[in-house]
Amino acid sequence: MTTFNEPDTDSEAEPPFWRQKTLDEMSREEWESLCDGCGKCCLNKIEWVDTGEVEYTDVACRLLDLETCRCQNYDERTTHVPDCLVLSPNAVGSLSWLPSTCAYRLIAEGRDLQWWHPLVSGDPQTVHLAGVSMRNKAISENMPHDLDDRIVTWPE
Repeated sequence: MTTFNEPDTDSEAEPPFWRQKTLDEMSREEWESLCDGCGKCCLNKIEWVDTGEVEYTDVACRLLDLETCRCQNYDERTTHVPDCLVLSPNAVGSLSWLPSTCAYRLIAEGRDLQWWHPLVSGDPQTVHLAGVSMRNKAISENMPHDLDDRIVTWPE
């Protein structure tokens, strides 16, 4: 049986940093901890030239570990994948393709983190247990594929 921590409702406890700070105000450690490890931002996307619409595929960057949904070479990812987009507080607001569940997007929009977010649950596995991550849902771009045939829509 899996149990989850209830959100802290003690009115005397100091609110967590993500409820007190903007993305710009966060330390690097706080910023990095916002990533829930879903892996969705590491999926290949198709942007249609005629409409500007962005669609997700289930094809993951070759550096994404499909079990942990974390980058296998995070610190050097832009060296190995030059078009890897490095998220920043300024960029978050302009990236309409970020998942609606993305912590960076939620905080930028003035909303709270989801119950399954590791900072809320206290367990990095809840993102997987809740079925939000790309674990068992994505393939590596190292496998042969046609991106047009790999477009997906998952409930968020």
